[in-house]
Amino acid sequence: MMTTYRVMSSDCSSCSPSLPMSAHRPTSMSISRTFSVAALCAAFLLLLPLSATAQTAIEGETVYTMAGDPIENGVVLINDGVIEAVGPATDITIPDGYTVHQAAVVTPGLIDTRSVVGLAGIYNIDDDQDQLETSSPLQPELRAVDAYNAQEELVEWLRNLGVTTVHTGHAPGALISGQTMIAKTHGRTVSEAVIDSLAMLSMTLGPQVSSNFDTPGTRPKGVSMLRAHLLEAQAYHEGMQAEDPADRPRRNLQMETTAKLLAGDIPALIAAHEVPEIMTALRLAEEFGFDLVLDGAAESYQLLDEIQAAGISVFTHAPMIRPSGPTGSAAFDTPARLHEAGIPMGFQSGFESYVPKTRVVLFEAAIAVANGLPFEAGLAALTIEAADLLGLSDRLGSLEAGKDADVVLYNGDPFEYTTQVCGVFINGDHVSDTCL
Repeated sequence: MMTTYRVMSSDCSSCSPSLPMSAHRPTSMSISRTFSVAALCAAFLLLLPLSATAQTAIEGETVYTMAGDPIENGVVLINDGVIEAVGPATDITIPDGYTVHQAAVVTPGLIDTRSVVGLAGIYNIDDDQDQLETSSPLQPELRAVDAYNAQEELVEWLRNLGVTTVHTGHAPGALISGQTMIAKTHGRTVSEAVIDSLAMLSMTLGPQVSSNFDTPGTRPKGVSMLRAHLLEAQAYHEGMQAEDPADRPRRNLQMETTAKLLAGDIPALIAAHEVPEIMTALRLAEEFGFDLVLDGAAESYQLLDEIQAAGISVFTHAPMIRPSGPTGSAAFDTPARLHEAGIPMGFQSGFESYVPKTRVVLFEAAIAVANGLPFEAGLAALTIEAADLLGLSDRLGSLEAGKDADVVLYNGDPFEYTTQVCGVFINGDHVSDTCL
C-alpha cells in the first residue's frame, strides 16, 4: 500500500522547541525566542481545520462496495468518520487537503458474527478468561459489557487483520451462558467501542453442557431445565404487564433478560452442532416463539430444508475448526451448501480453548471460498450479510455514503494466502497501516 498526502504544508522546521546545542548555558533570550516560535507554530496548527486530520481518500484498483458491482479504479472519500462518496476515479475529484491512500483491493470492514474476544484473553490464564461462568448452567443475567476489555491484545490482532466489528460475549458451554454484545475493534474502553450492549442470549444444547456442570447429565435433562426456565420467564413477563405495580413480581435479573427474548427484543443464539440438537433448537423456537440464530451448526448441511423452512440464519462454524466430539462431522463446504440453499449466514471465529484463543474470519472465509462458496458470497458473508444478520446494515457492511467509514485495504485478492491486509480504518480513523 502506498500513502500520499495532499495537505496544507508549511515549513515548521523552525518549530522545534529544542534548546540551542551549545556547551554554554543558553541565555534567557534564546530560550524565550525558541519557545515563542514553538508557541506560534502550535497556534498555527490549532488554526487548521479539525477535519483536515479526518479527511481521507482511498484509491483502489478494485473497490468492492458490497452495494453493487465492484468498481475498477475506484475512490472512497471519508470525512468526519463517515463515508462521503464512493465511485470511479473518473467521477470523483479528490479535494485538496485529503490524505490519499492507495491499495490493490478495498472492501468494507470485516464483521465477526460470533466471538469471545475481549472476554477471553490472549494469555489463557484465569485472570483473562471471563467467557464462561461455571457456577450455574443457567445465567442469562451475565452481561458481556461487564467483562469486555477493549484493550485486549486479541482485539488489536483482529483489527490489524481487517476485523472492524465483533459480535462477542459469553461462550458456548452452558444452557444459558449469558449475553452477547457488538463492538468496534477500536476504542480505549468498552463505552467507546460498544455498538449494542445486549445483542443476543448465548445458549448451548448437547454434550458441551454436561461436560461443564454436574447437572444436566443428559440431553433430555438439559432441554427440560431450559424449557422450565423459559416457562418461568414467560410467567414473569406476563406478570410484569399488570397495570398495578403492586401486582407485578419482584424484579428478577434472570427472568428479566429471558423475558426480553420471549418478547422478541433479542434473539437466542443457540450453539447446536449435531442433528438432534439443531432440531431441538428449532422446536424450542417454535414452541416459545423466539427469534433464533444457530451458532456453529456443524451438521446443518443435513438439515438444509428444515432450516430454510424455519427461516433461521446460521453463524456457521469456522471451516478450519478441529473436527471432534459434536463437531466431528464439520465440513469445509458447509458455507457453500448453506449459500446454495439460500440460508443467510455469517462467518465466526468462535470459541477456542487454546492460545491464541481466536480464529480470524478472513482466513476462515478463504477456506470456504476454496471449497465451493462463490467469491462475492464469501465477501458478503463477511460484510453486508453479516451486518444484516446483526441488524446493523444501516451503518455497517458496505461502502456507501453516510455509513460508518470502516474500510480495509489489501495488497491483493483478500482470499489469497499470500495477500496481506495493509490498512484498516474504523470510523474514519486510520487504526492500522502494518501489512499482515
